[in-house]
Amino acid sequence: MTKTVMKQVLNWIKEPAISIGMVLIATTAIARPYYIPSGSMEPTLQIGDDVITAKYSYGYSRYSVPFALGPASDHRLLQRIPERGDVVVFQLPRDPSQTLIKRVIGLPGDRIQMRDGRLWINGKELPVERDGFSEMQNADGSYMPVPKYIETLPNGVKHAILKWRDFPPMDNTKVYVVPSGHLFMMGDNRDNSLDSRVAAQDGGVGYVPVENLVGHAKIIMGSVDYLNASNILAWPAELRLARLFKSIR
Repeated sequence: MTKTVMKQVLNWIKEPAISIGMVLIATTAIARPYYIPSGSMEPTLQIGDDVITAKYSYGYSRYSVPFALGPASDHRLLQRIPERGDVVVFQLPRDPSQTLIKRVIGLPGDRIQMRDGRLWINGKELPVERDGFSEMQNADGSYMPVPKYIETLPNGVKHAILKWRDFPPMDNTKVYVVPSGHLFMMGDNRDNSLDSRVAAQDGGVGYVPVENLVGHAKIIMGSVDYLNASNILAWPAELRLARLFKSIR
């Protein structure tokens, strides 16, 4: 191959290579979109939401890069521990191929318990206020009104939860003591969330290592009610315009 031909080939592949490199850097270091497939975080997040996750918020680990290509470590590069109330994306500890999104409820050393459907942190019951009803989406796409509450975490963060039935296994639990370097996660749809209240060995989430964090869910960039769209051509009609660019709190 002559130098002229080689130069032409390099020029031909340079632009797409740079573009691919910039995409990899952006999705690794800055932000990445995630699709919400379930209702475990209703009413905060709905099935069909597309959220932008800031990957720099808590520093970086092997789960910050594609395919988890990196060494395991108990500490993250530029690590910052999330605050209670942050909505985070993370890799499921018992199966890192699965990506979940939940709210941070417990920090290292916290004592977490559910008593009669109410959340207790470090021996204190969290205050809740009734906030009318919210439309919860079922697996078949239908909606049903369920009671909505505003819960206040110990750091003053207020967020909406759904509590709509008696669910004994999850409503009355033992006291969970969050280990060092781990977090306790819960879904806002308290009766429809498999989370840290169920141990990993029982098919749940269990405690989540800080290493498994992917990023902080910040903004809803798009939302389509896919369950009620008969095909891809019906998606525009099911676009939830009111949810576009909504901050996640």
